[in-house]
Amino acid sequence: MNAHGTAHKYGDHVDTDVIIPARYLNTQSHAELAAHCMEDIDKDFRSKSKPGDIMVAGLNFGCGSSREHAPIAIKAAGVSCVIAKNFARIFFRNAINIGMPILECPAASEGIGDGDEVSVDFDTGVITNVTKNETYQAEPFPDFIKEIIASGGLMASLKAKEART
Repeated sequence: MNAHGTAHKYGDHVDTDVIIPARYLNTQSHAELAAHCMEDIDKDFRSKSKPGDIMVAGLNFGCGSSREHAPIAIKAAGVSCVIAKNFARIFFRNAINIGMPILECPAASEGIGDGDEVSVDFDTGVITNVTKNETYQAEPFPDFIKEIIASGGLMASLKAKEART
């Protein structure tokens, strides 16, 4: 399991109201959520991002309201991974629950710039900044989280386990 794409860099304390503004929470459409992802902090995010791109941020990414809409919007926008110094706990849980890969790595958060080409190896936790020819080490996912992400989220993972038994 790997990711490769262009980095979109944000600062500290990016909250869920910025990731997906509350005015769009009345929709269950993932495409609609994706269309408005990050628009209050980066109005050009949707026009400049491509499937597979990587979001990079500072401290406390995903703080604020407890809503699955935020990681769903990011994932539906085609982002393959979010890297941050650290994540708000509820965002971390919601991201894993919907199958969105996220990695905590302060060195990568500081070293990667907006527009850098980045590769991530989820098995080893190695993050490579191709643009700057630098590598950073994040903690790789434990096997049970790899399984949740590979299945597309917690519920899909549980259904797959149930089908095997």
